[in-house]
Amino acid sequence: MASLRGGFRALSWANQLLYSHRSSWKCASCKVTPTIRYPRRYATTSGGASTKPYYITTPIFYVNAAPHVGHLYTMVIADVLKRWRTLLGDTEAQLLTGTDEHGMKIQQAASAAGIDTQAFCDRNCQTFKELARAANMDYNHFIRTTDPAHKEAVQYFWEMLEHRGYIYNAKHEGWYSVSDETFYPQSQVHLSLDPSTGKKRMTSIETGKEVEWSSETNYHFRLSAFQDRLLELYKTGFITPEHYAGDVIKSVSAGLPDLSISRPVERLTWGVPVPSDNTQTIYVWLDALVNYLTKAGYPFPPGEGGRLGWPADVHVVGKDIVRFHCVYWPAFLMALDLPIPRNVLVHGHWTMNRAKMSKSTGNVVNPFFAIDRFGVDTMRFFLAFQGGLASDADYDNSFIIRDYKKYLQQGIGNIAHRTIGCAKGKLRTYIVNAVSGTSQPTRVDQQYQAMLEQLSTKVAKHMENLNPRAALQEIMTVVLQTNKYFHNSEPWRNPEEHQRVLFNVAESMRITGILLQPFMPNKSKEVLDLFRVDPAKRTLSDAGYASNPDYGEEIKKKILFEPLIVES
Repeated sequence: MASLRGGFRALSWANQLLYSHRSSWKCASCKVTPTIRYPRRYATTSGGASTKPYYITTPIFYVNAAPHVGHLYTMVIADVLKRWRTLLGDTEAQLLTGTDEHGMKIQQAASAAGIDTQAFCDRNCQTFKELARAANMDYNHFIRTTDPAHKEAVQYFWEMLEHRGYIYNAKHEGWYSVSDETFYPQSQVHLSLDPSTGKKRMTSIETGKEVEWSSETNYHFRLSAFQDRLLELYKTGFITPEHYAGDVIKSVSAGLPDLSISRPVERLTWGVPVPSDNTQTIYVWLDALVNYLTKAGYPFPPGEGGRLGWPADVHVVGKDIVRFHCVYWPAFLMALDLPIPRNVLVHGHWTMNRAKMSKSTGNVVNPFFAIDRFGVDTMRFFLAFQGGLASDADYDNSFIIRDYKKYLQQGIGNIAHRTIGCAKGKLRTYIVNAVSGTSQPTRVDQQYQAMLEQLSTKVAKHMENLNPRAALQEIMTVVLQTNKYFHNSEPWRNPEEHQRVLFNVAESMRITGILLQPFMPNKSKEVLDLFRVDPAKRTLSDAGYASNPDYGEEIKKKILFEPLIVES
């Protein structure tokens, strides 16, 4: 790679020529709008075909402060998508998470803590790794922007942008947010009151973070050249849910100013240096976004771009970083003719008492405490079940307890316990009789059976549409219906006459147990183990009604969901 860089730097005269004529500059590649393609297979060096791994990412989390429940939610959603791919039989699916460790906020936080900046990053990075483990996150790689390989990838990316003529040097003035690490135009800031002090201050309309007027000379990216191509991209369903696309389209349609992509070292030293200019540091968001490429082996050898997953299939992000992922990021990639990610899945925030969580007001939820109190699977269930994609969601311990009792303890736990108890050691016989046709269904049984037959298809459709919340709600609707079906059928009065009922309810436990694996890995395993379902028969293809009659032998009752200890 070093020899390649030397070659690119030798072409610096081309950039100087472009800069000297930038008033008349026009990107040749932007004269026409290309068709946006999302290749699924890539040619190998041997001329054969290689399947691109399904590639999911979380945003890389900023290490200036401790993680909160919002970070946990993002991790859970991404992990559910990864485990769903595994349920489909895709053992090569990749999940990336990590930490963003450069920028002014890190520099200031380390200084305030009185410790070396790298040591500060090392310490706080470990906290996010611990959260990923506590959340039972099945990630494949944890990236850090302080990794040497990432720094090299960022500088290479910069040089490619520069030698294609997309970077120039100019004075920049605007409203700068240290918290968001970005400049905002006048149209995106307003005067507001600080709720903690009552003083007036200028803040970002989008994030509510304070901004200050700044004037400096730095490097700029020709973002304005990509307006038409970005608008074409948004027509492909690039942003999910569509709820978030409207504001992005409106903003881009109004015009895109070029983007400041460096900071003077007088302001920012903690970051990746601009190649060949030690007076400037690369803008933290350009640095951070390249992490998705770094994991996939960027710079790519010829024909190898998809071998490790690029383009990403899903970027999971919070709604506060939509602009970076849906405007800046695809524009950077378009500039280098790199494939665009297939989808950006956006989710809302968690609130408390309908107010945004904030450290200053003391209403931030510590995710470690929540996991310790309720258990990892309970937290995964609650966040996925109630978390907002197109809207925010309110967090309260009472909500967790309510859903635990209704859906898990009195739902799955109660159904499993009563089914095994009613069968009195004969569940295996009832399963065999039902599958063989010895036990005939009533009209009510057939109606219930139809619901089970449709369940896996409905869940798969929601997951295909990147809506894990709707998928989980579909499953839990069946759980509630199963309780009603069991109660109304009264199989305990005469189990021998209600063999079909007990089989159907056992099937509900087997099927929902399979479908819940991405959401509650540990508890779903307990359910499937309890009913003696073969570990080799727990994929989506096994979730069809009566598709696997080989379970239910010699099972004994077990409490799956213990009562929660509610603190006074």
